[in-house]
Amino acid sequence: MRFLATIFITISLNVFAQGPYAPVAGSIGTTAMHKDSSAFTDWASACTVERGWQNIADTTLGKTSTGDIYSATEKSGVNGVVSLGDGGSAILTFSSPIINGNGPDFAVFENAFNNTFLELAHVEVSSDGINYFRFESFSLSQINTQIISNVNATGIQNLAGKYRAQFGTPFDLEQMIGITNLDVNNITHVKIIDVVGSINEQYGSFDSQGNIINDPFPTPFETGGFDLDAIGVIHSFVGIKESPNTFKIFPNPAKEKATIIFDNLSEKTIQLIDLNGVIVFQLKSKSNQIDLDLFRYSKGVYILKLIEGKNINIQKLLIN
Repeated sequence: MRFLATIFITISLNVFAQGPYAPVAGSIGTTAMHKDSSAFTDWASACTVERGWQNIADTTLGKTSTGDIYSATEKSGVNGVVSLGDGGSAILTFSSPIINGNGPDFAVFENAFNNTFLELAHVEVSSDGINYFRFESFSLSQINTQIISNVNATGIQNLAGKYRAQFGTPFDLEQMIGITNLDVNNITHVKIIDVVGSINEQYGSFDSQGNIINDPFPTPFETGGFDLDAIGVIHSFVGIKESPNTFKIFPNPAKEKATIIFDNLSEKTIQLIDLNGVIVFQLKSKSNQIDLDLFRYSKGVYILKLIEGKNINIQKLLIN
């Protein structure tokens, strides 16, 4: 009976330990994105780093030194990692701005060697490189004892580092709509800020609800803090070259209607394409003006594609 009781208690504790958020990579319901996913269309192309301390409670150890400004660029696993240290940060830029598509728009990769030694970081975005805005984050980890190595992913939401190496934590710009001075269809900078996981409020970091975040602390090494591997972009206009002089769209952004003006009366095909590559509207015409009814389409960025014989020209259209 004692053995059965022990099993029951253990199972009960494990059930209670589960939080409301997505589980570890490889589990049913996870949001983890593998670095080889075809969803990624681009990777960060440049990075600047502000190093943090190896141990913010003992600054005599100095700051971290692993990695450099190139380590977090290109695909996950290509250039190693840059260790941010306690409270350190990195700002990454891209060959083309990140835009708000359907579902997550980018993912942040850390190099955790298993599903529980999770070093976390806040994520902020900017559309001008000056004003940064933080994703609302949640940490439900206990704060009675300092975590050394065992973070439960189901208690973590919107903090980078939620998943083990080679699996990115996704972020959805839809959550940032309506913020003054932020254009979710023109994200030029992403800032990663190491979470100091100490439960000592003098040093620790807090989530959006004011809860102290408990993650492995201290990590008093040259590799201390969040180890930034890469940022993978899901929605952007990489590889798309606009042809602004071929046809005109107004208004743009548009709400219920938009008008397209062409330079000639030749036969042409017009396509409206969403960010998943789906043609949501197509029309053949010889007119030099077409009026589009947009009320049936979801808000977001679309591509207007003009096909005239062998010539193809495109422009972006924002529906809001």
